[in-house]
Amino acid sequence: MVKPIPVVVVGAAGKMGRTVVKGVHEAPDMTLFGAVDHTHIDEDAGELAGMGNIDVPITADLKTTLMMCSQERELGVVVDFTHPSTVYDNIRESIAFGLRPVVGTTGLTLEQIEALSIFADKASTGCIIAPNFALGMVLLQQAAARIAQYFEHVEILELHHNEKADAPSGTALKTAQMMAGLGKTFNIPLVAEKELLPAARGSEAEDGIRIHSIRLPGLIAHQEVIFGGPGQTLTLRHDTSHRDAYLPGILLAIRKVRLLKNLVYGLEKVL
Repeated sequence: MVKPIPVVVVGAAGKMGRTVVKGVHEAPDMTLFGAVDHTHIDEDAGELAGMGNIDVPITADLKTTLMMCSQERELGVVVDFTHPSTVYDNIRESIAFGLRPVVGTTGLTLEQIEALSIFADKASTGCIIAPNFALGMVLLQQAAARIAQYFEHVEILELHHNEKADAPSGTALKTAQMMAGLGKTFNIPLVAEKELLPAARGSEAEDGIRIHSIRLPGLIAHQEVIFGGPGQTLTLRHDTSHRDAYLPGILLAIRKVRLLKNLVYGLEKVL
């Protein structure tokens, strides 16, 4: 009988962390080894996630939790949904203990991702960093990359809850990255544009692709990619109505990351 994958959830008291705690606990091939956060210390992670007591208390001691998980016979995985200010160190520490990180926290710089990639390569340790774990969004991004070959104008509108720390979202930046590199510049202006308010036309990402960010209570995560051409527009849109949308992708990444020997950026790399 195959033993379950031990999983440590970092950021377990957050909204997304609670969803991951519940999903991991209910997955037949996984076990929630530890729950780490700086709030709700000593509270049961299951109680906090609305499942009842599961005998996994929340601790603030990440290092000890990682060390204990690294001593398990089965290769452990660390799922991180924390904050851009802490995620880089969390990933390095997880890899140092031989655990495989699955990271949904956005806000890492390109330089940080490159440094983590080198660190993971040297340790021959798998790591998955994904701006978005919703399978529908991953498919939208792939479709956008295909459509971008045939349009000269495209803009991205991303909408998130007002507790999101970074803007633009990592998902929007990843979408722009996937559409760029075609040897052309998008959105070449036909007139001399003048912004009456700074950034009224959004932020310019790669190859002239523009991104607009909205932050409002009541939203979760939403994105539109709008293409324009003579006499037509084409809009791709993905809406998240519940955080459960991310669970299939997260559970898939937990299973896949143990087979990797390096860092991959984007869930599409392991589909």
